[in-house]
Amino acid sequence: MVSVSFISTLPTLLPVAPLPSSSHTSSKCPIHSVRISCKIDDGGSNENRGVRRRDILNCVGAAISMELVASTTPSPSPFVEVANAADLIQRRQRSDFQSSIKTTLYTSIKANKELIPSILTLALNDSMTYDKATKSGGPNGSIRFSSEVGRPENKGLSAALSLVEDAKKEIDSYSKGGPISYSDLIQLSAQSALKATFLASAIRKCGGNEEKGNLLYSAYGSSGQWGLFDRQFGRSDTQEPDPEGRVPDWSKASVQEMKEKFIAIGFGPRQLAVMSAFLGPDQLATEAMLATDPDVTKWVEKYQRSRETVSETDYEVDLITTLTKMSCLGQNINYEAYSYPVKKIDFSKLKL
Repeated sequence: MVSVSFISTLPTLLPVAPLPSSSHTSSKCPIHSVRISCKIDDGGSNENRGVRRRDILNCVGAAISMELVASTTPSPSPFVEVANAADLIQRRQRSDFQSSIKTTLYTSIKANKELIPSILTLALNDSMTYDKATKSGGPNGSIRFSSEVGRPENKGLSAALSLVEDAKKEIDSYSKGGPISYSDLIQLSAQSALKATFLASAIRKCGGNEEKGNLLYSAYGSSGQWGLFDRQFGRSDTQEPDPEGRVPDWSKASVQEMKEKFIAIGFGPRQLAVMSAFLGPDQLATEAMLATDPDVTKWVEKYQRSRETVSETDYEVDLITTLTKMSCLGQNINYEAYSYPVKKIDFSKLKL
């Protein structure tokens, strides 16, 4: 008997023993490697014979046919795990699109660094309209309306909104999956602005040397913490301004008023302290005010110490985590947004 084995990445065709549980194996569509053995009987002869190409292709074709049949089964089979190819394609499309968006925002923000504080506040105020009781408001792009951005709490944010609008025009021009929502773009702008501040901090620690600063941030920065934020991509824009009175005027609000607003949306003193850069153009002045409150001061001091370290890990990780949560308040994420149909392959024309 002549035996030929093929290593395939097709999903398992027969039941397999459960894999050991792991925090890293949480894929929506787990795929197990499987060995497919195609055995060709030579009639009992001890003579080694060559395997015909047609026999090999028949074996592979049978495995693929089973995969295609399984994928069209109306109800899940306990014996077959099917990889959703369409889902993988959509993920790649969204990832590529998001990468292009970040490049556009990076270029725009680099040329307008003075707008970084306003960009952060723009994202914060768009999110802070969230009402926990009614599950309404939140980061839905409502701040783009003139009647909302013109409110006292949004004074000085028009230039940041103009930057977002200009970026949107460029992004929409190359988008294959439709126009990007303001709600997505405003939060991604805040992400880009934060990355710019993290990088600027690393460069300062390297005496202003950009090359060394980039290396420092690459080695010790918290870029890997953005994974969850990046997946929350597919917010829908509201078609009307959010109600007035939901966002404090940060320049006039007391620390107690700030605390109460953060508590109302599910945050606390820790998140208030780490978001100090979003609360006004002068972060140090804002932190000095927050430090007068006994509930907040310990967190202010913690993050100030963290920013003096090489990695700034505590500060960056908590800030990224808070922004990620804030950027999703009350939103239903469409994980298929910005994906688009791909040209289908006519298998009947394939020649083997």
